[in-house]
Amino acid sequence: MPLRRFRIACCLLALAAASAGAQRLPPEVEAALAEAGLPREAVTLLVAPAEGGTPRLAHRADVPVNPASITKLTTTYAALELLGPTFSWSTPVYFDGPVRDGVLYGNLVIKGQGDPKLVIERLWLLLRRVQAAGVRSIAGDIVLDRSAFAVPARDPAAFDGEPLRPYNVGPDALLVNFKTVTLTFTPEAGTARVRAEPALADVQWPATVPLAGGECGDWITPLQADFRNPAQVRFGGAFRASCGERVWQLAFPDAGGYAARAVAATWRDIGGQLRGGVREGLAPAGVAPAFEFASPPLAEVVRDINKFSNNVMAQQLFLTLSLQLRGSGTLEGSRELLRTWWRDRFGGEPPVTDNGSGLSRTESISARQLAQMLQGAWASPLMPDLVASLPALGLDGTLRRQRQNVGLAHLKTGSLNEVTGVAGYVHGPGGRRYVLVAIANHRKAGAVRPAIQALVEWAARQP
Repeated sequence: MPLRRFRIACCLLALAAASAGAQRLPPEVEAALAEAGLPREAVTLLVAPAEGGTPRLAHRADVPVNPASITKLTTTYAALELLGPTFSWSTPVYFDGPVRDGVLYGNLVIKGQGDPKLVIERLWLLLRRVQAAGVRSIAGDIVLDRSAFAVPARDPAAFDGEPLRPYNVGPDALLVNFKTVTLTFTPEAGTARVRAEPALADVQWPATVPLAGGECGDWITPLQADFRNPAQVRFGGAFRASCGERVWQLAFPDAGGYAARAVAATWRDIGGQLRGGVREGLAPAGVAPAFEFASPPLAEVVRDINKFSNNVMAQQLFLTLSLQLRGSGTLEGSRELLRTWWRDRFGGEPPVTDNGSGLSRTESISARQLAQMLQGAWASPLMPDLVASLPALGLDGTLRRQRQNVGLAHLKTGSLNEVTGVAGYVHGPGGRRYVLVAIANHRKAGAVRPAIQALVEWAARQP
């Protein structure tokens, strides 16, 4: 048996032995749960040495629970192992016709291959690269090839009835700027000026909205935003002056048309001319691209996914696994890859994976499984890449607003309605490191946070 598998097997045996039954919880954790009104049966907890060995605490550690966004740990660590930390996405660009005197006599074709970070600034760089290749005017169309992912159509309101929330944006082989728009409201004399970014072709936003009095509070509902016509958004209400400048980031209602609108507007803004239109289609077969536009490396993308718990980036990465390793980006293909990877890497029954982001009610994993993976990652050459991607307690990412135990842990957070938890590493005395998993599945799950903080402090005191 290889040494790595032997060590993992030892970890499994130690974890299984310790988790046969629920242990007595530290008094401070018990007190925090009682004050929150959370029963012990609502939480699963585990603290164990990062290098392996007998857990210091294992409470309901074998019970599968919904991990919410903690499942991104599985997606990102599997990707680091299967694709490598230097992997990058490539977006091929084709000139489907000759270029003469600055004119492309044919179509410009952009083939999406799942790049999760084709934000508007990088789209600008891609199109500037087209111009650097001598194309100032396109006699044909700009064709967008989105065929690399085979995913079913989805309703952005299906999960929780919040279709304008950016976390509900679905994956796309040619995902541009996360399909989001940022609206900035700036109070001036009698009105609030409205600024929308990025520019989207043929979309009109109100230049101003009236000001109103009253406390700020929920300032979005009083705007009475009307998105029934995504190309001509209206505000029927007012913006509360007491709010000062505010920013509203939202998922563009016409998700399917976002990429075309963004590409058309950006090409126009950099001085490009287009005689045709922007449409969907396929890249020419058997033709080499004029160039390929590379993404940042996977290790950098993983930091964005885990630090800020970006759902659509995680889903892009999840689908990329089957695209790269099986030739087509499908949910079932990536699920099977994750199951195979888990069995080969850790043994035993793998966790249940849905879309790789945690935005799901069907994904499940146990605290013991999470601890297995985190211990395996700690012993891996990829440890620095994974740990650096986790939010530092009280310092950055989804944990930046914490005021307790600042810098004491690197933890991936997870939060859904009736789900709250963390999983990661706690820094103990003398350079020791502990794996910590704490997840609540309960109607009052959000109240578990003080208990988690108490558990972090307890883990950090372990010898």
